[in-house]
Amino acid sequence: MDKPKNQLITEKSIRLLQQNQYTFHVNSKLTKTEMKNWIEQIFDVKVERINSSRVRTKKKTRLNSNFAGEKKMIIKLRSNFFIPLFLN
Repeated sequence: MDKPKNQLITEKSIRLLQQNQYTFHVNSKLTKTEMKNWIEQIFDVKVERINSSRVRTKKKTRLNSNFAGEKKMIIKLRSNFFIPLFLN
């Protein structure tokens, strides 16, 4: 199973931390259920929901007409759960 590439830190993602939501860049082939299982196993938390979106890269390729880019996932944890690596 693939794991998240890194945490996304922007002004919006920092505001989302107050609502118990965490933002990650992930492999574009990773599904929501795989991500949910990985987060719950590694951090011992319960995930309430996951929103995902594809993020375009600035580099465009002529040969590949598919959506070339990364995937971003916003994970909302249930109340009383948090990921200790992030400041809340």
